[in-house]
Amino acid sequence: MTTLQRLARAFVHGHILIVATSLMVGCAGLPALEGRTESTAIPDTADTRIGRVVQPAVANNPGKSGIHPLPNPVDAFAARALLARAADRSLDVQYYIWHADTTGYLLFEELWKAADRGVRVRLLLDDNGVHGLDETIATMDAHPNIEVRLFNPFVNRSARMLGYLTDFDRLNRRMHNKSFTADNLATIVGGRNVGDEYFAAGNAVVFADLDVVAFGPAAVEVSKAFDLYWRSDSAYPVDRILAKAKPDGAAVLEAKFAQVRETQEALKYQKAVLESRLVDDLLSGRLEIDWAPTHLVYDNPNKGLGKAEASDLLATRLKEILGSPQREIDLVSPYFVPGKAGTEDFVAHAQKGVQVRVITNSLSATDVAAVHAGYAKRRDPLVRGGVKLYELKADAYAAVPEGAPARKHSNSPGSSSASLHAKTFSVDRSRIFVGSFNFDPRSLALNTEMGLVIDSPKLAGAQSDGFDREVARTCYEVRLAKNGKDLEWVELTPQGEVRFDTDPKTSFGKRLGVGFMSILPIEPML
Repeated sequence: MTTLQRLARAFVHGHILIVATSLMVGCAGLPALEGRTESTAIPDTADTRIGRVVQPAVANNPGKSGIHPLPNPVDAFAARALLARAADRSLDVQYYIWHADTTGYLLFEELWKAADRGVRVRLLLDDNGVHGLDETIATMDAHPNIEVRLFNPFVNRSARMLGYLTDFDRLNRRMHNKSFTADNLATIVGGRNVGDEYFAAGNAVVFADLDVVAFGPAAVEVSKAFDLYWRSDSAYPVDRILAKAKPDGAAVLEAKFAQVRETQEALKYQKAVLESRLVDDLLSGRLEIDWAPTHLVYDNPNKGLGKAEASDLLATRLKEILGSPQREIDLVSPYFVPGKAGTEDFVAHAQKGVQVRVITNSLSATDVAAVHAGYAKRRDPLVRGGVKLYELKADAYAAVPEGAPARKHSNSPGSSSASLHAKTFSVDRSRIFVGSFNFDPRSLALNTEMGLVIDSPKLAGAQSDGFDREVARTCYEVRLAKNGKDLEWVELTPQGEVRFDTDPKTSFGKRLGVGFMSILPIEPML
């Protein structure tokens, strides 16, 4: 047998093994859901520390929720830690990504300590975003006051990609929701997952993002949505998916907490929490809160199985609530893939005299080149149709529009680059959406999403003012070149305008790859 024949046989045998393994995984399937613990949000929390402050304020502002924006990444981390410390009865926490890094373990420890003092903790995580955390999650779940569930879990833990061969339709649908709710009265909703890049820790790319902390009725609505996801057919108790926690698991995990706590990076964040005035100002009545009507919009969790009706989707409700823009739309989306229909819709608004402005990532700033390919193919008709396009510079750091990306905290370490991650848009300077929803096909049709529509001229106006004030120095504007045929990127500098005829600060190879991906039929999955 020749070497070539041996290689060919090995190749065939390898593929047979992969297929056979995949079939066995598919046959093994998911465990039954019967007998899961039944639980719902704890409604009677008026006598908690948060309740004693929030409830009188809610009574004084009927029909409204209290909103406080969290554009600063370190403040956003501190807010989560402080809410965990302030909780007396319950913490309901739902995330798409939770990293095994400094801020990830610091927040795990906050949940653990809350459970130690008797707080009931429910943690719902998308299984696609918890790589390397199986043992930690199993140990957390073994705590008597903590229960963890995984959304659309992988059966094969060591070879997850094989699962896509036999269960692609389910595993391709992820839970992108993000919320952190204390005592059914205070919640954090927005674009941030849990991980160092979302809180400006370490030297990784800093994700410019936005959350809001909401008090009162909005928090109650988030709790109701959490309950719906918690009992959905996609939420599996981890003790039916993961190996049982080890006998010494708690001791090992607490040692891990202590180890992380002593790192230089963790010390900065612990200091930030100690210095944050958010909860103290809340409890003393000094926190600046905008009381406004709010509407929680979210996908029915059945979307995670491809079974949701159109009327149960966030996109349907969002359009109904926001209405028809009359003057302006300011949209911030890191993954902006409007497709043919969306492009036509934006152009139609622009041609009716509505000012349409969009900020998304430049090719040099994006963390997903394939998504950029879906956007790039729509740039030309958008610009020609009157839509104003802006692309965040990779070296913009945190100098970005107020109300969308966040300024770098003075205590946070440096970063060589920034990437937009906020998902927000305002209409007519009167209503604003803040949440997890990207303006792309994946958010529309595949992933579950959630967010708050806030009827607040103050917050919506702040975002539009941010466009007016900051966008010129933090973004490239994409324009039609003087020849009327091509696009150009215009950067404003102290020396004047600098023009680029290709995506700025990118290599030929990267642009070639994006160009190739833009002709592939992958847009519905982006």
